[in-house]
Amino acid sequence: MSMDTVESLIGEWRQAILCGRAVDAADAEELESHLREQVDELRSAGLSREEAFLIAVRRLGAVDAITAEYAREHGDRLWKQLAMPRPGRSGRGPLVMMLGFAVLTAVLLQVGRLFSGAPDATSMWFVRDVGFFVLPVLAGYLAVVRRMPRNRMFALAAPVVVLAVAINVFPFAHNATTDVLVAIHLPIVLWFVVGVAYVGGDVRSPGRRMDFIRFTGEWGIYYALIALGGGVLLGLSALVLTPIAPHAIEGVMLWVAPSGAAGATVVAAWLVEEKKSVIENLAPVLTAIFTPLFAVMLVVSAVGYLVAGVGHEFDRNLLIVFDVLLLVVLGLVVYGISARESGRSAGLMDALRLAAVGAAIVLDVLVLGSMVARVGEFGFTPNRIAALGLNLVLLANLAVTAWLIGRLLGGKAPAVRLERWQTGYLPVFAGWATIVVLVVPGIFGFR
Repeated sequence: MSMDTVESLIGEWRQAILCGRAVDAADAEELESHLREQVDELRSAGLSREEAFLIAVRRLGAVDAITAEYAREHGDRLWKQLAMPRPGRSGRGPLVMMLGFAVLTAVLLQVGRLFSGAPDATSMWFVRDVGFFVLPVLAGYLAVVRRMPRNRMFALAAPVVVLAVAINVFPFAHNATTDVLVAIHLPIVLWFVVGVAYVGGDVRSPGRRMDFIRFTGEWGIYYALIALGGGVLLGLSALVLTPIAPHAIEGVMLWVAPSGAAGATVVAAWLVEEKKSVIENLAPVLTAIFTPLFAVMLVVSAVGYLVAGVGHEFDRNLLIVFDVLLLVVLGLVVYGISARESGRSAGLMDALRLAAVGAAIVLDVLVLGSMVARVGEFGFTPNRIAALGLNLVLLANLAVTAWLIGRLLGGKAPAVRLERWQTGYLPVFAGWATIVVLVVPGIFGFR
């Protein structure tokens, strides 16, 4: 091994130490000095450069152990890093850009609310189109951050414009069910537009699609945390204003709450990207905690419903609960495999995932049976079409997922097969949501 190679390895080791964020430049300098002393000492004993480097690193300690030790000694640094830019980057530029996009989406939302003619934001037009005031702005922010080529930006904006025009020329009847379905599914379609911007238009790459899945989970967690903080802030503000200006509370809620909710979409995206090296990703951690709990709950539920009888009637609310539950199970599987080391052998957590997915399949079959019975008795409705399609899409995904996890447990397939299946299935979800938004309303005469 040449001297240049050793210097390169030492440089990589130093960068790994600094990524821990509990170690600053001065600490890294001191640690590197100790490392070089160890290398020189071992070299003088007759070891090769490669042997000396490897042994010196082991003597000094693993990177994780070093950063953990420094985190215990200098925990204040980690807290401070939450509000500081990464080394080597200008903190003001990205922060100002993020704030600009956050303010833009907040202003657009308020303009839309006022334009709707319903100051309390109860207009169905506003409820249906609210996604256009928020998610395309988030997509634009990510496209700029990712330095997406302009031709790809225009290509991404085109379907959004077409979608906006189509949705707003549809002749929805008053209180139409199809109008509500569009309002529910449109944000899903627009979120996939956000995904295209996040991957910089490179939608064919399984790795980039998995990056977007990881981003979605982390974004959801950050957004929920911001929402909790915002809720506390609004609650305290209402308590403070009640004695002196009780009539101002409604105005605060109408102006501050929607603006904050809109701006938080961009802030959460910025936090996901900026703080990756400060704290570990949260979605895989929560997945490890809740996968065993959901596995037990799902198995018990599946057994209970089978004992109660396959022909058990599911009401509409229960069907919605089961659909949400199936999506949660799918999320647990996806975020579990997203944090999995490619070379690690199957273990207990994989067996728990298989149990959860298997129970979810049983419940999905029961739900589908109930839905088919309702369709046979009462006919098709927009809601039944949307729910039936979603459950069929989920059933196909879960069935193949169970098969791949089984092969993983049997040592017949690597975990990457499961990851590629999930990332490759994203267009199916996007496609079905688009069908519900653009096709289903016309089939039922926009009623």
